[in-house]
Amino acid sequence: YSVLGITMSGHKDILGIWIGEHESASFWLNVCTELKSRGVEDILIACKDGLAGFSEAINAAFPRTQIQLCVIHQIRNSMKYVPFKEEKAVLADLKKIYQALTLEEAESAFVSFKDKWGKKYPIIIRSWENNWIELTAYFSYPPEIRKMIYTTNIIEGYHRQLRKVTKTKTAYPSDDALRKIIYLATLEASKKWTMPLRSWKECISQLAIHFGDRLQGELSA
Repeated sequence: YSVLGITMSGHKDILGIWIGEHESASFWLNVCTELKSRGVEDILIACKDGLAGFSEAINAAFPRTQIQLCVIHQIRNSMKYVPFKEEKAVLADLKKIYQALTLEEAESAFVSFKDKWGKKYPIIIRSWENNWIELTAYFSYPPEIRKMIYTTNIIEGYHRQLRKVTKTKTAYPSDDALRKIIYLATLEASKKWTMPLRSWKECISQLAIHFGDRLQGELSA
């Protein structure tokens, strides 16, 4: 498991890598507590996929952090229950939800989706309803920030770099051996992270508006 952060300068930074067999609230609380002890003072927005226990853990360690559930992962999970012949139709209606301009439009589109597909795919409806708050957090922000937080694609790209060096190995003699390989791969991947994220100036300006009291010291430094 890995945590990738975006610094105040807009650069990607791997904050930590952990090896564990099972996700849980206690596992992620240990991760968040370690990040805090190592100097992470604040996290504005955390984007995650379906990590068990992560929300509870980060709320305990960083109670002011807003959580955004990866919309792309949610769509992939939803489409597992849809037969091929209806994929296009279901995807088109889901797109009306997550590509809405406002939260109100998204809520209206979801009501329409539920009316149309609710009886056939109740498990999809249940999943979106249960995760609605975290799925729609990005609607609170302008387009520049939405693009940055609605998906975990940034960390997925990093994981693809790791798989290039781990896919040829079926087993490692120890967790430390695996950590060393991942660490070296991370050093190699980070050589490309010399530039800030695209449109970062626009993003930090908007973040300053939304989180001014928490960024004032950093922006004046």
